[in-house]
Amino acid sequence: MFPIIPFHAILDTPMCNLYSQTKSQDAMRHVFDDMVDGDDVYEDLVGNLPPIAGIFPDYAAPIIRPRIAGGTPQSWQLTRARWGMPTPQVFLEGKRTDPGVTNIRNVASPHWRRWLGVEHRCLVPFTSFSEFDTRAGAPRNHPIWFALGRDRPLACFAGIWTEWTSVRKLKEGEVTATLFGFLTCEPNREVERIHPKAMPVILTRQDEYRRWLTAPVDQALALQRALPDGELEIVLEGAREDAA
Repeated sequence: MFPIIPFHAILDTPMCNLYSQTKSQDAMRHVFDDMVDGDDVYEDLVGNLPPIAGIFPDYAAPIIRPRIAGGTPQSWQLTRARWGMPTPQVFLEGKRTDPGVTNIRNVASPHWRRWLGVEHRCLVPFTSFSEFDTRAGAPRNHPIWFALGRDRPLACFAGIWTEWTSVRKLKEGEVTATLFGFLTCEPNREVERIHPKAMPVILTRQDEYRRWLTAPVDQALALQRALPDGELEIVLEGAREDAA
């Protein structure tokens, strides 16, 4: 069975609440190849990071972020964070927990604008992501997995992160945790056939990575657009994990 995703965990855009990241730490380090200058520092803060074939909301997953000082990146960090940004307060009235919002579409909202500066942007490495099949006659809660190719090349979602104190699970109590979510946009042709509402914002090139992590807000948000048609393919159907 898939975990039950609370409504306010998906309130912004009901899509992509499951993805995979099965590449090595060394592959993720190569994201920095064209971003690290001579004096830049790369920090791997995750320790041993095994492949993750199924990343669900509130799971800890790798993100890549700059450490900002004086308005400019001083180092580049590979670290972990829990998937699900703080939920807008209006949706928490009467609730005892905040499991978080995984996907962010409306970046004009004051709730999200506070985290659009370079100090809160991150890359979210992934190898595939899934959407429930909404086509007529499709089995209920039937996941369709998309990737950039059958070999699942590494790419990144355009993400934001913050540190936040909240109660995410009653049994856990109040915790301060590093949280992340990623932006969404209109779907491209391949995703629209399966799930017409939205798709994640996907970055595939070094110049896009650097732009998202370092550019002024208006330039960075120009990346909030669908991946061109033809760049994604369906690689798996019906499974709750993609270990390929």
